[in-house]
Amino acid sequence: MLDITLIMLGAGESSRFELPVKKQWLRIDKQPLWLYASKNLSSFYAFREIIVVSKECEYMKKFAPEFNFIRGGETRQESLKNALSIVKSEYVLVSDIARPLISHDLFFKIINAATLAECVIPVLGVPDTSYLGDKCVDRSMLKLVQTPQLSQTEILRTALETSNLYTDESSAIVANGGKIWQIEGDDMARKITTLNDLKKLDLPAPAVEFFTGTGFDVHEFEKGHELWLGGIKIQHSKGLKAHSDGDVALHALCDAILGAAGLGDIGEHFPDSDDKFKGISSVLLLQEVYKKVLSLGFELVNADITIMAQEPKISPFKQEMEQKIAKTLGVLPHRINVKATTTEKLGFVGRKEGIATIANASLKYYDWMKK
Repeated sequence: MLDITLIMLGAGESSRFELPVKKQWLRIDKQPLWLYASKNLSSFYAFREIIVVSKECEYMKKFAPEFNFIRGGETRQESLKNALSIVKSEYVLVSDIARPLISHDLFFKIINAATLAECVIPVLGVPDTSYLGDKCVDRSMLKLVQTPQLSQTEILRTALETSNLYTDESSAIVANGGKIWQIEGDDMARKITTLNDLKKLDLPAPAVEFFTGTGFDVHEFEKGHELWLGGIKIQHSKGLKAHSDGDVALHALCDAILGAAGLGDIGEHFPDSDDKFKGISSVLLLQEVYKKVLSLGFELVNADITIMAQEPKISPFKQEMEQKIAKTLGVLPHRINVKATTTEKLGFVGRKEGIATIANASLKYYDWMKK
């Protein structure tokens, strides 16, 4: 048995994908695409280790603590070099998480050819008439190169020690004087680049599951501040003391949304020790929170917010708040509910020292099949 490390590349920003979700976080049944693809390949062989390259390493660890995670770079090549820095095996198999349906047969065709060259690659022929610019070329000479690709680790590592950028392992090794071996590829190893590519693959739909989160926040009144609640400005003699604009309702909602997605709390993402968030609109914070949650494969089902204030009277502003929050999140207003209550003059709220808010949010997996 060969000594092989598996590297799964998934640090891209999905810039050519047409959805707000990063393609690596689309749910395939209950699993994000990166995990579905990684488990598929890792089930074929006893790899020395499995390395996943990502921009969300800490979050990914919650899904697969048995894998190793390395932060990706700005390019595919930089990401691969980061992963290779910890590889100790003789061979390395590199694949893209955007190829989730690598077959058992294709995998072993690659492995069985390991000794024939420094790098083994799967390729497909081009069936159609082809042009390079306005010149027709011999299509029999054209090949579409796929992953996974199996390389001798030290040769690949050396080939990548250059300022030249390569789009895959084989091109780097060839440029460094190495030899490649081609095996017949597989149409099911198609790379997902666009939504249309995704729909051509026979992948399970996202599971129907719901995730709930709760947020709570409180701020004290202080003169000299504007009062912002639920994304709107309310005329009052005092505002709320805070590092940002003090919108206690949106802060609680941010925490509820983050909690439902398992993403910690607002303080982790927007620390009050960072001056760039000083005085920032909480509407912008909510937008950033929901953008992050969307990118990781969730969408909002509904949110319910209860504002506890002895003063000012909140009821006249509830509908406007609902509309503002809905617009901020890009959902219909019926998915947002704002309630208001006093504390019957009890506690710090009853003594008119501040305002407290509790929020609940429900998320579900983003349904890419309906897009």
